[in-house]
Amino acid sequence: MAVPSPSVPCLWTKPGTAQQQSSIPSNGAFDPHTARYLSKAISDLQLSPASPAPNSAAKLAALTSPCFFHRRFDDAVNIEKVLEEIHDDDQLSHSRLMQTAAGVREVGRQLQRRPIKRAVRNVMIVTKARDNTLITLTRELTEWLLSTPRYGRPTGVNVYVDAKLKQSKRFDMPSLLAQNQNYHSMLRFWTPELCWSSPDKFDLVITLGGDGTVLYTSWLFQRVVPPILSFSLGSLGFLTNFQFEQYKTHLDRIMGDSGMHINLRMRFTCTIYRSAASTLSSSTSTTSLMTEPANENVAVGMVEGEQHEVLNELVIDRGPSSYISSLDLYANESLLTRINADGLILSTPTGSTAYSLSAGGSLVHPDIPAILLTPICPHTLSFRPMLLNDSVMLKVKIPEKGRGSAFVSFDGKGRVELGRGDAVVVQASQYPFPTVLSQPLEWFDSISRTLRWNTRTAEQKDWSGDNEGDGTEEEGERPEFDIDFDDGGEDTAKDSGYSGASSSVEGWIPGKRKFA
Repeated sequence: MAVPSPSVPCLWTKPGTAQQQSSIPSNGAFDPHTARYLSKAISDLQLSPASPAPNSAAKLAALTSPCFFHRRFDDAVNIEKVLEEIHDDDQLSHSRLMQTAAGVREVGRQLQRRPIKRAVRNVMIVTKARDNTLITLTRELTEWLLSTPRYGRPTGVNVYVDAKLKQSKRFDMPSLLAQNQNYHSMLRFWTPELCWSSPDKFDLVITLGGDGTVLYTSWLFQRVVPPILSFSLGSLGFLTNFQFEQYKTHLDRIMGDSGMHINLRMRFTCTIYRSAASTLSSSTSTTSLMTEPANENVAVGMVEGEQHEVLNELVIDRGPSSYISSLDLYANESLLTRINADGLILSTPTGSTAYSLSAGGSLVHPDIPAILLTPICPHTLSFRPMLLNDSVMLKVKIPEKGRGSAFVSFDGKGRVELGRGDAVVVQASQYPFPTVLSQPLEWFDSISRTLRWNTRTAEQKDWSGDNEGDGTEEEGERPEFDIDFDDGGEDTAKDSGYSGASSSVEGWIPGKRKFA
């Protein structure tokens, strides 16, 4: 089954409930019961309460919903059955195809527009590492969340902070717990293992730091991801669009009646496959949080290594080798080309403002479902950056007779060496990264603020000369210039007089060196 586009909330189906679900009939419309259910679900979108999380890795296979949105629609539409009907229908009409596609797009748009109004009872705080000034802010935010009454209770919400703060003198946990006896059960601590095994424990994740802290949060949640609200306390801040000075206003609005708008950012699922003859193994990499069963259709005769969920990009480079990298690029198991370059970047739209941009890639809005392919110093000038459909499955393989190995990294973490015959497979993840929107056009605001996108140091003067003058003209009177255009008409085009089109010499033909 094709993975639904992560750019719009997909409608997932829990296994074993197909007999209770409706599907699209042959005329392309929902039956009345399903239509009413779907309409109600869209109009008052609510997230279901967190279900009890498994305690062991063996039970993690039960997590079948890629994100919180899926649970609201599990009983509304059986997507697997719909796709099966479309596949088996040899006489599928153009009208039905267009109606179905338009309906899916409309559901996606409605889900993006509707705010999520859900009781936030468990908040996780991720604090930037190696910045002691943020420990004080973490303490301030934690105390406010614990003490501010919510949802008819005299106290606030449960707060999870980094387990490393238990012994922190700056955080000063004993003095915080001494303020209220209830805080002993409300103040809790998170670890990477807890984030992996029980992501449903958290209703909201708050990050204090920069974009690196957001990427670290994505690494913590390798499957289901709670909504992420990021305060700008780092360097640049493409992903951190909330100001900490106004945290009380922002959180009161999000945790109140207004709710929060969510942007589902696309992620990649990246899987390493080892050749049977390869002498390398995944043990040469940094610790990965998860592994998955092998996909036999991707690489026959190869051994699956580790797997990562990537928010920014996957980078393959030549590492310390002095030789240029030779990489075979496949799309859906068909060879596209052999790449000779210093490396290759496969970026998400979110990562288009990172390494890919420095290598000449384009800026891409995070709502666009695409895979950015950006070469690093290619040997051929015709190999330019390009955007690919998010439904394509890419494989980058080290040739069996290549000159050397290559190195692959995932969001700057987990650097792994690839030997001859090894490959890495990249495809759109079914687990998007939901971020809380600060405003409808926050992406344009972020690139204007961080990159100074289309910003001039000084505005160009207008033709009327209003920006300058000797102050002798009366108000409303057109100023007189000592040097003006030869043609003083208001409706004629004005230029410096040096272009061929405005030449006053009779008989001159622009672009030629002789008279007509």
